[in-house]
Amino acid sequence: MSTDEILLTFFKSLADANRLRIVGLLAHRPHTVEELAEVVGLKASTISHHLSKLSKAGLVAATVQGHYHLYALDTDALEERARALLSTDELRELAPLDDAVDPYERKVLTTFLDADGRMKAHPMKRKKFEVLLRHALRTYFVDEGPWDEKEINRRLKPMTDDVASIRRGFIDHRLMSRDRHGKEYRRL
Repeated sequence: MSTDEILLTFFKSLADANRLRIVGLLAHRPHTVEELAEVVGLKASTISHHLSKLSKAGLVAATVQGHYHLYALDTDALEERARALLSTDELRELAPLDDAVDPYERKVLTTFLDADGRMKAHPMKRKKFEVLLRHALRTYFVDEGPWDEKEINRRLKPMTDDVASIRRGFIDHRLMSRDRHGKEYRRL
């Protein structure tokens, strides 16, 4: 199953008020289908249908107890799935760089950034440097700011050790402004 399919299954399983209520009940303690049907106010067959969707998404596990199936929220699997699905690498795979950037920018980014997103070299041409600056702005400055110089440096550190050239580039290429005291940077 691809990441897209896993994500869709996971979120679709939670995109129903009755299933959310079932998950909430199972978070307290395990229940049988009959107990859930009584509390939620649905038929046992409908509850079984919802449990099947939740099981498929890896949220619920069943054990046999006598003549009944006892359903419980699989919190370990839920936490593991959430961690895996929402990791930075998995999220990037949802919209690969190929889909989000025009071909020229993609070529520049591929040329000047390694697999971890760190700069391999500093482009000599202004146009290519602007591509890297826009990429840095999109990647590391999604919030509104303002930011002080220390915060700018901290955010740019994953991309390059030469944070000063990127910081100056933001100002020189009019992507950011700096107050007259040089203390606060803002996106333009």
